[in-house]
Amino acid sequence: MVATDIDARIETFDPEDPVFALHRGGKMEISASVPLRDAHDLSLAYTPGVARVCEAIHADPEVAHEYTWVSNTVAVITDGTAVLGLGDIGPAASMPVMEGKAVLFKQFGGVDAIPVALDTTDVDEIVETIIRLAPTFGGVNLEDISSPRCFEIERRLKDALDIPVFHDDQHGTAVVVLAALINALRLTDRDMEDIKVVISGAGAAGVAITQILRESGVRKVSVLDRAGVIHSGRTDLNSVKQLLADQTSGWAKPGTVDDALRGADVLIGVSGGTIAESAVAGMAEDAIVFALANPTPEVHPDVASRHARVVATGRSDFANQINNVLVFPGIFRGALDVRATAISESMKIAAAHAIADLVGDDLAESYVIPSPFDPRVATAVARAVTDTARREGLARRPY
Repeated sequence: MVATDIDARIETFDPEDPVFALHRGGKMEISASVPLRDAHDLSLAYTPGVARVCEAIHADPEVAHEYTWVSNTVAVITDGTAVLGLGDIGPAASMPVMEGKAVLFKQFGGVDAIPVALDTTDVDEIVETIIRLAPTFGGVNLEDISSPRCFEIERRLKDALDIPVFHDDQHGTAVVVLAALINALRLTDRDMEDIKVVISGAGAAGVAITQILRESGVRKVSVLDRAGVIHSGRTDLNSVKQLLADQTSGWAKPGTVDDALRGADVLIGVSGGTIAESAVAGMAEDAIVFALANPTPEVHPDVASRHARVVATGRSDFANQINNVLVFPGIFRGALDVRATAISESMKIAAAHAIADLVGDDLAESYVIPSPFDPRVATAVARAVTDTARREGLARRPY
């Protein structure tokens, strides 16, 4: 969204608007989990009793995971450079989104989350700041950090920290896309190894989706940016897009989105651009279209449905909502439960299969992914994550 659009919305600001009324004072608060009724309670929760716990942690830092909030608390960290639907609006303006994310963590996963908006866009400063904050938290959820900086920030933090680091814009989207695709392929009787996939958008989500699909057996992938298909013959690629070109070199050919979609089985839109109906019309029979840009999908669902058998969006007012809330609460719930040192690709794939399995025999064109309000989701994802973490040797809590 460009600045003029934001300015236009500001002009319509109305304190009585129910949206603003709900956000007044923020959407979260800190509350005590122990009683403070009298001097005795105070002596246990604070001085002098608290000193004994501090001394125990000093002697064995692992004790902190049992006797502080660390074991159930995640930092939701942004620099405000890529806020959904708004773009680079800065740290202060990003805070309502970060608060919302924290509330979702609590509501759907029982995970306490603290929003942290950093007043810097420098990669070194962001990495150093998070490393210094890390002892306060059991995990780090990176949010709304622009590409390609987000890739380096996540990589460096994963190398430096022994707690889960997860960039939800990348991996949350990728996991739920894979879950929906598993069921869409089951419905249309296709196999991962045979399908032709076009991914429109080479930002954080597009890169992660490409990676998880390849790890799941997909071989025929074309990724597009504004200049067309990303391929090894282009000379305008940054390091991230060059890696995409290398990974898809066995299939991707130069061309436009119309060229790439001709005969394709699957379109995944994570670009925010617009794809013409004529391009979608050229896809294979029983096509699958995930148009995930918000609030305006790359292809309107009504248009896509004329040419595709399965259609999904990122919106709640159409069937098959691809929503990250299906993923991140359960991912962190499971990782925290076993004190995982990282969130691996196998853990993400296991989470996707757990989500897909919940649809079961109710599978239909309008139901390839469960609702974000399905109470089974976070538990199923957490169980898949814990089982995989233990199997891979990433769990510090073996039971």
